[in-house]
Amino acid sequence: MSRSDEAATDLAYDEPLIFELGAPGRSGASLPALDVPEVDPVAALGEAARRQSPALPETSEPEVVRHYVRLSGQNLAIDRAMVPLGSCTMKYNPKVNEWAARLPGFARLHPLAPERMVQGALELMWRLERALAEICGLDAVCLSPAAGAQGELTGLMMIRAYHRSQGRDPRKVLVPDTAHGTNPASCTLNGLQAVPIATGERGILTRAQVASHLERGDVAAVMITNPNTAGLFESELPAVAHVAHEHGALVYGDGANLNAILGRVRPGDLGVDVMQFNLHKTFTTPHGGGGPGAGPVAFRSALAPFAPVPRVERRPDGSFALVESAPRSVGRVRAFHGNFGMMVRAYAYIREMGAEGLRQVSGLAVLNANYLRAVLGERWHVPFEERCMHEVVLSDRPVRDGGVSTLDVAKRLIDHGFHPPTIYFPLVVKGAMLVEPTETETRRTLDAFCDAMERIAREAAEAPERVRTAPHRTRLRRLDEARAARQPVLRWTPPAPEPAQPG
Repeated sequence: MSRSDEAATDLAYDEPLIFELGAPGRSGASLPALDVPEVDPVAALGEAARRQSPALPETSEPEVVRHYVRLSGQNLAIDRAMVPLGSCTMKYNPKVNEWAARLPGFARLHPLAPERMVQGALELMWRLERALAEICGLDAVCLSPAAGAQGELTGLMMIRAYHRSQGRDPRKVLVPDTAHGTNPASCTLNGLQAVPIATGERGILTRAQVASHLERGDVAAVMITNPNTAGLFESELPAVAHVAHEHGALVYGDGANLNAILGRVRPGDLGVDVMQFNLHKTFTTPHGGGGPGAGPVAFRSALAPFAPVPRVERRPDGSFALVESAPRSVGRVRAFHGNFGMMVRAYAYIREMGAEGLRQVSGLAVLNANYLRAVLGERWHVPFEERCMHEVVLSDRPVRDGGVSTLDVAKRLIDHGFHPPTIYFPLVVKGAMLVEPTETETRRTLDAFCDAMERIAREAAEAPERVRTAPHRTRLRRLDEARAARQPVLRWTPPAPEPAQPG
């Protein structure tokens, strides 16, 4: 058994779930006697009153603690192993950022606290806005969007408001087939029409492709991800932006892949007018698992009147204030001021890294991805000839003849202790595997990943059934994903009590 196989075996655990562990009357709490008059719930609540017990599991404290610790051990997180999800930038989160976000002066703030009591928090937000604006080469930043997709939505809202202020209402947004996956949905939610553009064999958008769509003057924006989801740098972006501006359109830059150009290329210098950051990708705040994200939006000064509120301003006396109203703003996009803990983590990261450190981030991310491209390309199909940026696209072409699919390869990787990469995306590559190692993985880890992929390729040729039936070392085996999507079980139902035994 290999080292990666050994790492995977501790994912298996056959003890029953917590719902089957309890027993009537068992408890892990000690509550004081009731010190208020009892109230008849039916009399107080009427039809809303519960008529019977919710049948919750009754467990002791050790049972509950062991249950959740066991579940945490079954979860493959970035703190345990490499998570090479392409287009997601699942890089390690430095613990000093977590320490900063948990400082009582930040963590215990109430969002309705008066300004005079939260000057430190407001100053951090103000400084983070300026740092992000410098990093991307734009004029200002709004921090409130709570995720990358909401940042996209907000940026497009600002673009539409800008056009309407000019007496225009163009509805089309040009979206390359290598753009980030949420872009079309963001267009639709804004009442805009996403117009797909095929990028062709080179995998990048060209000036000529964009120009052919602009002649009618009904295009509001070109929405482009750079580097794109094929892991390629959009080298014609300045020319694309120029022709778009000539025809009155704006350029939206999806910042999901900013990690690849951090400290080296500023999107604003390439012609981008508005973009979102993914603080939970590029700036190492926790990502995935349903936790909070943050998607600040950067923009040129021409779009500033339409930015969401509230915004942080610095008064002449050096104090800070939240501006809650602006006549032409698109309004609030998030309750209160955004996910503040994410802002603290991002600010701590930027201050710790500095300009040179951020530049090293992108350099190492690109180096790691191209190392994988070179090593894995000897066995797996690499569809694009150009060097990649932060992520490399592979395909299942070499194993397809043996009846092994991309999904099978992904499942088998779990047995080797690796989270699968993004699969079947980008859509322009059949059987795609999008691998992003990020800058935080060592060569030793990359070599272990390459070894696992090599073993899977050999198995696909010599014992394909072993791959097709993976994973083999997890608590749950291959799931019926179609049935899970169509017939989800969203509520636990307690088992019926066993009938009493006679005598």
